[in-house]
Amino acid sequence: MDDYESTAGAEPDEQARPRIGLALGSGAARGWAHIGVIRALADLGIEPQIVAGSSIGAFVGAAYASGELERLERWVRALSWKDILDYLDLSVRGGGVIQGERLMEFLPEEVGRSTIESLPLRFGTVATELNTGREVWFREGPLVDGVRASISLPGLFSPLWHKGRWLVDGGLANPVPVSLCRALGAEIVIAVNLNGDIVGKHQRKRTGKQGGEKLEEKTNTAFLERISTQLKNSLQDRKEALLAQLFGNNRQAPGLFEVLASSINIMQDRITRSRMAGDPPEVILSPRLAHLGLLEFDEADKAISEGEASVALMRPFLQQLLPEL
Repeated sequence: MDDYESTAGAEPDEQARPRIGLALGSGAARGWAHIGVIRALADLGIEPQIVAGSSIGAFVGAAYASGELERLERWVRALSWKDILDYLDLSVRGGGVIQGERLMEFLPEEVGRSTIESLPLRFGTVATELNTGREVWFREGPLVDGVRASISLPGLFSPLWHKGRWLVDGGLANPVPVSLCRALGAEIVIAVNLNGDIVGKHQRKRTGKQGGEKLEEKTNTAFLERISTQLKNSLQDRKEALLAQLFGNNRQAPGLFEVLASSINIMQDRITRSRMAGDPPEVILSPRLAHLGLLEFDEADKAISEGEASVALMRPFLQQLLPEL
């Protein structure tokens, strides 16, 4: 593990209650479930003092730690697929089809222009150094840098060049950052694993009634059309072949995105199991999200509801662990 920034040791807790940490895991569009988890925990009187996020968990965690969760929730619940496309700046150069410049413009608005160390809650994000595979922790510095580095999903978002290193998605090294939570001073860690039920269930369905086009097929079509438009001038001859490689050239063959998503799901599931076996959290919340695709960011209502349901399922255990609730 590598750490760009150093911080002082945890301050003594003046309260009787143990310091509660929330480890928000990776999972692309499934990450909106974190919002439901946070809301449901608050309804039980559980408000973590420490938050660590990996990938989409870093994005939601940053909004929560900076006091912007309500605004983020309003935004994600109103998202349409057209809105999502409008935030993308597509390119096949630079290590990912989404360069991230427009996202970088959006991030300060949603997560604030704060530094990590100035937030009301103790917060950190995880990224991965591309050249070495080392885990990188952001515990100080601009909040937007820590988030942008952590969400750089390989093949989708371009890597972030930061302090002489290329950084990619934190989920490659630490999909559910329990260890970072503990390093930030958490005594009880509630971990949110978004990938527990998705291996083998993530591919879009290719059978069914002819009359109804699946949502993910619609979104893939819209995504393909936007890429097609932006590639028109520079890749005329190779455009059709490239798009077939990205999305699949028929209903039976998976495209690059589907293969990539499948591979990342498998990898993160295995890494998560290994990491949590070595450093188990006190509580694991596992929203049931197999029905949501990698890029279905416009399905926030479903994801948030599943996050809330995962807390309701574990309520008896949470009350036993924290009897004062």
